[in-house]
Amino acid sequence: MAVDRRASWLKGVLDLLVLAGLTRGESYGYEIAKTLADAGLGQIKGGTLYPVLNRLEEAGLVSSEFRAADRGPGRRYYRLTAAGSATLAEQSGLWLAFDESVRKMLTQGAER
Repeated sequence: MAVDRRASWLKGVLDLLVLAGLTRGESYGYEIAKTLADAGLGQIKGGTLYPVLNRLEEAGLVSSEFRAADRGPGRRYYRLTAAGSATLAEQSGLWLAFDESVRKMLTQGAER
């Protein structure tokens, strides 16, 4: 029986995916998780997502602002910084080159 390695693959690229998810504008945690799930990446739990957001904020790649709500709990909204946009552009290029190399290897293996 094959081992499902998608969770470990996702862990390696989740920072980049969160940055990419913020290119459309500011968002809050649940909405970011929903965007990732809608993209076919599975359910990202808060215990996984919020440490990523905190790490990105500490690195200056995202900024956040807490907003009180009229009803219900307030939310922390995250937005991409200029440094985050630059990092996303750089790291996206590296990831896409890596993805191309992996695809070549997997395709070669399937052709045998």
